[in-house]
Amino acid sequence: MIIFIAILFTLSTGGFIFLEQNQFGNLPTGERLEKIKKSKNYKDGAFQNQHFTPDLAEGTSYFDILKAYMNKPKNSEPASNLPFVKTNLILLDTLKTQIVWFGHSSYFIKTNGLNILIDPVFSGNASPVSFFGKNYKGSNEYIVDDFPELDFVIITHDHYDHLDYKTILKLKSKTKHFYTSLGVGAHLNFWGIDDSKITEFDWWDSITLSNNIKIIATPARHFSGRKFKRNQSLWASYILQTPTENLFLGGDSGFDTHFKEIGQKFGPFDLAFLECGQYNKMWGYIHMMPEEVVQAAIDLNTEVIMPVHWSKFTLALHPWNEPIKQVTHLAKEKNVKTITPLIGQVVTLNENYPDSIWWEF
Repeated sequence: MIIFIAILFTLSTGGFIFLEQNQFGNLPTGERLEKIKKSKNYKDGAFQNQHFTPDLAEGTSYFDILKAYMNKPKNSEPASNLPFVKTNLILLDTLKTQIVWFGHSSYFIKTNGLNILIDPVFSGNASPVSFFGKNYKGSNEYIVDDFPELDFVIITHDHYDHLDYKTILKLKSKTKHFYTSLGVGAHLNFWGIDDSKITEFDWWDSITLSNNIKIIATPARHFSGRKFKRNQSLWASYILQTPTENLFLGGDSGFDTHFKEIGQKFGPFDLAFLECGQYNKMWGYIHMMPEEVVQAAIDLNTEVIMPVHWSKFTLALHPWNEPIKQVTHLAKEKNVKTITPLIGQVVTLNENYPDSIWWEF
């Protein structure tokens, strides 16, 4: 019994020490927490979705998920290195709106003289440990030094595949400001970013910046958390309005009525970035199935969609290229235009929309 207690104590102590490492971030406290408590979306000690959103679909258990992960398909990762383009990000055209995608949900937008980075993850893995969630070969060929000075970074929520500790440490000295969702600033502040450089949004909050650039935080259907306690910070989608374009930055979201609501309030959109991967019917409330991605585009009233949240990490059970195959096929049936650039390839809004089928290999 004494030996058992000693082992249990050692394991629990080790687990506590492990979870106190910097990459796990920090929970909101003080004034930040008081602001959170005033949010209409914060109830019973946690943020809530607009509609009932269980982590798992009805009839699904975590044991079911464990069994499924033990029998993942062999093609859940690409068989060879992904093709990519190495673009000089510093020399992008300042007179046009240009976009460069880096796989998954990280992309760079140059518009109206501003340099903007969304959900940057360049450490090589989408987890708090280096041995899990590794990126595909060819999908992580960009580093922070490749970027010009950044006017701002937008972080949609605090999951590891969207908010990366090592990347933030490297970005904080070359980023003027960080815009994110309520509570996520606690992580940034814990990692050495002053609160004066952080703006946090509740759903429907907005701010107008220089050059008449406007950022609007809009709802999403998801969850948050970097440790065991969930939903202590908010998750959101964002709208980026410029004098010439209207862009929807989707973040992570299951399908719901918020897409139509956003489309009615702020559409039409010139381009919508919509997640299209890491889905499964077992967790169908918090990520969209391919047919739902296309319906979300229709509800948003967007002219073009750029599918993201795929082609860098295997975080689900489907073949690695199934999302883009399904979404492009279904979008064509519904007359929804898709952009499918290679990682690093330049997209020029209203001018150059790459659509090659590069994932067939």
